[in-house]
Amino acid sequence: MTGTEAAQDNSPATRPGLARSLFRVALPRWRGGQYSLSKLFFNFYFLAMGSFIAIAFTADFIITTAQQGLTDDYSRRFMRGTITLIEDELHRHSRRQWEEQIKSIDSKFAYRLGMVERRSLDIRLTSAQIDKLDAGDIAISHDRDFMYYRLGTSSKVLVIGPLSASRKPENQDGLPLDLRLRLWTWGLIGIIFAIALWFWVRPVWRDLEALRQTARLLGDGKFEAPAPQVRTQLLEPLAETLHSMNERVLQLLATHRELSCGISHELRTPIARMRFALEMLPETPELEERRRLWAMMEADLDELDQLIDTSLTYARFEREIPEAHFSSVRFAQWLGDEVEAIRLLGRQLEIRVDTHALPENLHVDLDKKAMPYALRNLLRNAFKYAQNSICVSAELVEEHICIHVDDDGIGIPEEEREHVFSAFSRLDRSRDRATGGYGLGLAIARRVLELHGGSASAAAAPLGGARISLCWRAHQ
Repeated sequence: MTGTEAAQDNSPATRPGLARSLFRVALPRWRGGQYSLSKLFFNFYFLAMGSFIAIAFTADFIITTAQQGLTDDYSRRFMRGTITLIEDELHRHSRRQWEEQIKSIDSKFAYRLGMVERRSLDIRLTSAQIDKLDAGDIAISHDRDFMYYRLGTSSKVLVIGPLSASRKPENQDGLPLDLRLRLWTWGLIGIIFAIALWFWVRPVWRDLEALRQTARLLGDGKFEAPAPQVRTQLLEPLAETLHSMNERVLQLLATHRELSCGISHELRTPIARMRFALEMLPETPELEERRRLWAMMEADLDELDQLIDTSLTYARFEREIPEAHFSSVRFAQWLGDEVEAIRLLGRQLEIRVDTHALPENLHVDLDKKAMPYALRNLLRNAFKYAQNSICVSAELVEEHICIHVDDDGIGIPEEEREHVFSAFSRLDRSRDRATGGYGLGLAIARRVLELHGGSASAAAAPLGGARISLCWRAHQ
């Protein structure tokens, strides 16, 4: 750029842009990827201090305006005696000597005394003040620093003032006293407020920075980031919410990985059987064998459909906790009806329902949509492993209702009893087609019980097999 161009760029048209650039540079900015502590401090300081000063001046103006009449009346009554004495002293002399007498009396007062012609005040006083003056009353100037009093019926007006010490000529070297007092007062208030605000803003800024760093790590996919250490109560709920969100995201990611791995593993077996059946069909001339292969493929399709339905149900419980809608039911009748609805799937198994331990006409609160799903999963699980019989019993333990589903199957080893409630977990000896399943039924049952504020557990059954129990508060 040449010197001529530089001179042209300094035209008035470019000055606003330059001013805006300087203003942006002067303000504290975002530095090093962090919140600027000085910017946060000055934003709060100027906003709070400016609001406080505006409120103080507004309140002072309103109070002064409201008390103006009372203040003027008090000043008149306070000065009337002094003015009367001055007037009496002047009337002892001729009017030609009033000027000299005023100068003589003026030296005895801390404020100035003077005398002017009545007509000279028409431009200095308002009409209301002129009316007071002509009526023989004391007129007070708008700034309340001068008083005017007409001396009898003459054209002379006694002027008293300035009353404020700061308005006297000998005190005009510096700022007025009242202004100096205001500056000192507001300066001291500003310093004290700045110190107090600093000790409040700095911890808030430190916690904001910790929250921002955690949010940035989460945004970069680092969900193992530690929870931010927040010390101020103001931001503690936000930190707890951020931590809960992080845990929820980790849980959803784990569920996604679990479902992806589990479903991909479970899909292999039915797909492999279907591929084998399809390869065998062209080479099988016998009609009976072809029908058997077709039936096997239909069973595999049903298995795939059930796997998808069960996986979606589990994913829905993991993705979001549905809201429970509790209803009060006659529990013994409800339990019997639910068992009867699924009894046909038990083939030749003996299925008993035992509710004799329950109080008569016991009513229990449950979600009529979710709880049947959990109970049916327990019964389907028992159908797979039971040899001859299944017993469904219920009991009231203190304020909790418990459902026990017992079978006479192979049972669950003690070290595996907690593990069976995890998704896609199955005992090794059950991995054949007859009893294998997908390992999702008991996981869904536990989620349903968590929805009810209860628990699901496994133990040894009196029949020799496994006992799966569901327990929750009878009255929500």
